Amino acid sequence: MDDRLIVIFGAGKIGRSFIGQVFGMEGYRVIFIDTDAALVNELNRRGEYPVVIKGPHRKQKIIIKNAAAIHSGDTDRVTEVVRDAGIMAVSVGKNALPLVAPVVAAGLVQREASSPGRTLDIILAENMRDAAPFFRERLKEHLPESYPLDSLVGLVETSIGKMVPIMSAADMAKDPLQVFAEPYNTLILDRKGFRGKIPPIGAFALKDNMKAWVDRKAFIHNLGHASAAYCGHLKFPGAVYMYEVLADPGVYEFTRSVMQESARVLLEIHPGEFTGESLEAHIEDLLERFRNRSLGDTVFRVGCDLGRKLGRDDRFMGIIRLAQQADKPFDQILDAMSMGFCFRGVDENGRMYPADEEFHREWEKDQEGVLERVCGLNPSGDSLLVNRIMDQYNALKQD
Repeated sequence: MDDRLIVIFGAGKIGRSFIGQVFGMEGYRVIFIDTDAALVNELNRRGEYPVVIKGPHRKQKIIIKNAAAIHSGDTDRVTEVVRDAGIMAVSVGKNALPLVAPVVAAGLVQREASSPGRTLDIILAENMRDAAPFFRERLKEHLPESYPLDSLVGLVETSIGKMVPIMSAADMAKDPLQVFAEPYNTLILDRKGFRGKIPPIGAFALKDNMKAWVDRKAFIHNLGHASAAYCGHLKFPGAVYMYEVLADPGVYEFTRSVMQESARVLLEIHPGEFTGESLEAHIEDLLERFRNRSLGDTVFRVGCDLGRKLGRDDRFMGIIRLAQQADKPFDQILDAMSMGFCFRGVDENGRMYPADEEFHREWEKDQEGVLERVCGLNPSGDSLLVNRIMDQYNALKQD
């Protein structure tokens, strides 16, 4: 066992630029588990990787040392490091969590056999609601019934607020291990999720009502970011960067109004957790971060993946449902969502996100069907919402 070893499933942008950086800078040994053989080999060859921090006024390169990687296909070695880890993190996306669960479960069984009663905390760096119960169920599918999962394994939900842009092919060619990120480095975690001793990590911000903070991320940060991308793309179809569209006062003020409308809902849904002043300050801070020219975040990245971002539980429909429960207005939010159906942003090669191409094909064929299947809008029970979205969408198309 190695208390100063963190095992991170997923050597992607958040895995390297956020979780790996936070623990690596505190002197932890970092081992990534990933499917990318070339990335795994390069990490092992060099034993370190660079994180380029792109602030609004200066750039800084940080080298994360004592780093290594294991290919996810090498299940024996993966099982061994799960057995020996001091702490673990998962940053693979919701759809890949079920694929991670079997080898994690195998490692937990070996861990209990070699060190009975030793806990393992797993940081779920996934930005999803109810990540802990979701992953708990996936683990239970692969663990013996007698395994004391709830007492031995801490499933620690997070709110991942760090923005990491898509890197260009040219930047990747310079160094396949480097990753760009903004300076923000606060890791919001569920204090109640831990089962072992909470490590004294400077970047940790521990919360007791984690649901409120996950909602704040989804329904202010994610909502506002996507709203700016959709409004900005509609007004400036050729714009590439977020700072370009947010330089327009109309796009800027509309984005702020959407976030403020959502904040009023959160104040009602989570009484006592936030103040109006704290959420207003958060909104202003986010708007400044969204406009970080040095970061080079693109309208394409922020707006793409429509099937997820317009989905029934995501940033738009999630807060609309909460607004309905709280009997609060959501007109600006609905307008921003309607703009999303017009989004056709492209990457540096002029290509749309592949899933968005399919989304638009389905949308052109069966708009009410998409609203039902993707957005969770019942044609009869949600007829007013459906009509408002379609009226707004048709008006936007005519403009």
